[in-house]
Amino acid sequence: MRLRNLLIWATLFSIAMAFMESAVVIYLREILYPEGFSFPLATFEGHLAVTEILREVATLIMLAAVAFIAGKRFSERFAWFVYCFAIWDIFYYVFLWLLIGWPAMLFEWDVLFLLPVTWTGPVISPLIVCIIMISLAAVILYHSNRGVDTKIKTAEWLIMITGAIIVIVSFTWDYSGYILERYSLLDIWNLPQDNSLLDYASGYIPRRFNWWLYMAGNLIIVSGIVMLYRRLRLTVT
Repeated sequence: MRLRNLLIWATLFSIAMAFMESAVVIYLREILYPEGFSFPLATFEGHLAVTEILREVATLIMLAAVAFIAGKRFSERFAWFVYCFAIWDIFYYVFLWLLIGWPAMLFEWDVLFLLPVTWTGPVISPLIVCIIMISLAAVILYHSNRGVDTKIKTAEWLIMITGAIIVIVSFTWDYSGYILERYSLLDIWNLPQDNSLLDYASGYIPRRFNWWLYMAGNLIIVSGIVMLYRRLRLTVT
């Protein structure tokens, strides 16, 4: 009963949060892209860029807060975090499609995240990750509800974290490749004072998504989830 109630309220919170996120993005697009969203990205003023980054940080804090309240131990809180994140991200795109008809197709490119560099990819790519995240949460929460100790072992963590890092690299691959075509890592670290780097970055248009890297990372994550599931299944009484 407790799991069902938590699931209902966590889902409602995540969906409502997704609507708020989509509303903010719609307002930004009306201001920055009055003729419709497209690459290259419009240049953000300094205070707007900082505000946008802080908004993303605040989003993660809100999801973490719900997870902390819902879970009793770390593995449960982790499960609630990834579940709420996944539901939020899925419905974010659902609401954008319902409200403004975007994306028209799942292979349209989008800006996914801004930290530590810009993440980009076809819309379908984060949605697939969300399904995997929900699967991971389901494995942990189902077994936890059955009284099983769902502590994730070190080997399982290493596998899933490795896969996650590879997926993140796939999201930043195209943008990073674009920047490194003109600037070295030392240039980026020193951040040229003439704003030439920022001007060059503002001209970025997605070219090619690294599907091989992306799929490899997801397969590694799934293998870690399967390993976790098989171990927990053996302990169910």
